[in-house]
Amino acid sequence: MCWRPLCRFLWLWSYLSYVQAVPIQKVQDDTKTLIKTIVTRINDISHTQSVSAKQRVTGLDFIPGLHPILSLSKMDQTLAVYQQILTSLPSRNVVQISNDLENLRDLLHLLASSKSCSLPPTSELQQLESLDGVLEASLYSTEVVALSRLQGSLQDILQQLDLSPEC
Repeated sequence: MCWRPLCRFLWLWSYLSYVQAVPIQKVQDDTKTLIKTIVTRINDISHTQSVSAKQRVTGLDFIPGLHPILSLSKMDQTLAVYQQILTSLPSRNVVQISNDLENLRDLLHLLASSKSCSLPPTSELQQLESLDGVLEASLYSTEVVALSRLQGSLQDILQQLDLSPEC
């Protein structure tokens, strides 16, 4: 009888018994902390205070507005749209916020996998067709409205996380 495979298995088993999965509460706490950090970053950009998130701006209807986000999937889709908008803006103000959104989406994917949900990958999300034309016409307005609405959406997501959202 060959003992080598059995010894390897036992060695691997002992190693795996010490490895622990990240508690889902820690992931949820990290998600909330990152949301608060992003909101603080948006607040630090002074010109975002000049527009209400509820205000309608002609031509910027593609930017998600305030609405109750009920599922992790909807949260991820909304954040993906904002991330797409922010990465299209040439402003240096939004680079870190865009990176934070990527990390936030990763945390949402972890939360979803803990509930045995699968969120659609970014490649399946549709590209914003009207974005290029709007950016040429009103770059500053797009940034202000996008950040203002993102801030409101993040606050909605923060509240929804306390309610343990569905897939």
